[in-house]
Amino acid sequence: MQSQSGNPLPWGSTPGGMTQFGTDVVRAAGILRAGGLVGMPTETVYGLAANALDACAVAKVFAAKGRPTFDPLIVHLADVSELPAVVSAVPPLVWRLAESCWPGPLTLVLPRAASVPDLVTSGLPGVGVRIPAHAMAQRLLRESGCPLAAPSANPFGGISPTTAAHVMAGLGGRVDYVLDGGPCRVGVESTVVSLMGEIPVVLRPGGVGPERLAELLGHYETARPDAALEDSAQPAPGMLSRHYAPRTPLRLIAASDVAIPVPGLRSGLLTWGPESEIPGFDRIFRLCREGNPEICAAGFFAALRDLDSAGLDVIIARQFRELGLGVALNDRLRRGAAGGEK
Repeated sequence: MQSQSGNPLPWGSTPGGMTQFGTDVVRAAGILRAGGLVGMPTETVYGLAANALDACAVAKVFAAKGRPTFDPLIVHLADVSELPAVVSAVPPLVWRLAESCWPGPLTLVLPRAASVPDLVTSGLPGVGVRIPAHAMAQRLLRESGCPLAAPSANPFGGISPTTAAHVMAGLGGRVDYVLDGGPCRVGVESTVVSLMGEIPVVLRPGGVGPERLAELLGHYETARPDAALEDSAQPAPGMLSRHYAPRTPLRLIAASDVAIPVPGLRSGLLTWGPESEIPGFDRIFRLCREGNPEICAAGFFAALRDLDSAGLDVIIARQFRELGLGVALNDRLRRGAAGGEK
C-alpha cells in the first residue's frame, strides 16, 4: 500500500520499525498530549510538532532537528479565539489580518504570554503564531487540545519537507509518529510579520506575497538580511544566512540568464520557463513552463531534493521573478546557496 504522498513503505513503520506513520489523528494527538513528537502536515511544509506549553516536549524538537536554541519556533493554533493562551496582548491590526489570512500561511509575532516557555521564543518577548489551513492539521490541533510548536520537520538547515516521505527520510527514528496528509499545497513556509512595534516588520517572506501584504498592512518595513547576529536569538525562524540548503553546492543564475553547465562537473539544473532544449546538464528539473510562482512553489523543495539525491557535483538554479511567491522562493535559494559553493 502507498501513502497519500506516494511513500512505497507499508503503513505503520519505517523498515527499522522506529517511526510510525499513517493517518491516525487520534493516535497522533495522544502522543502530543503525552509529550511526544509528531510530523504534522500543513499547507506550507510539514512541521515537527510538540505541545508548545510543555518545555520538555519542546526541547525534544530542538534535539531531534539538531536545531540551535537561538532559533525560535512558531506556535500553531486551531482558531483565533485561542490567542490568549499564548499571547499577552492582541494589537487591533491582528483582527484584520486574521480575517483575511487565517487559516493560512501568515505568522504574526505578538507579545508572548507567561505560559509560553522561553525555549519556544529563544528568550525573546515575542512569539510567532499562526493558524494552519490544512484540514488534517486543524483536526490534530483540535484533538490534541493544545497549541503546537512546529518548525519544519527536517534536520536543521536542510531542505524543508513537503511530503510525509520527506519527513521519514530526514527524521525517521527521531519522531514518534508522522501524519501523512499528502503533498503540501503552498510548498513554502509562512510569511512572518512582527507586530511588536508601531510599524509592522516583515521578518521572513513566505506564502503571503508582498503585493497582498501591501494591501493589508499599508506601510510596513522589511528586516535587513543582517538584522540579527548569526549566533544570537533570531527574531523569526529562517533568518540565518545559510538555511534550506541541499548537500550539493548550489549556484544561482538570474531569471533571464542562459543556463550553462559547469565544465568538468556533473551539473543539475532547477529551472522554470518555456525553453524547449537546455543542453549539457546531467539532470534537469523544470518546475513549470509558464513561470507561475504558485505552481513553482508547490514543487520547489521536492525538486531540490530530487536534484540533491542525483549524485551531482553542482546544482544550477534559475532565480524567479520578484513577484508574489517568487520573492519567497528567491529568499530560499539565496540562503540555500550561501556559504555552500565549492
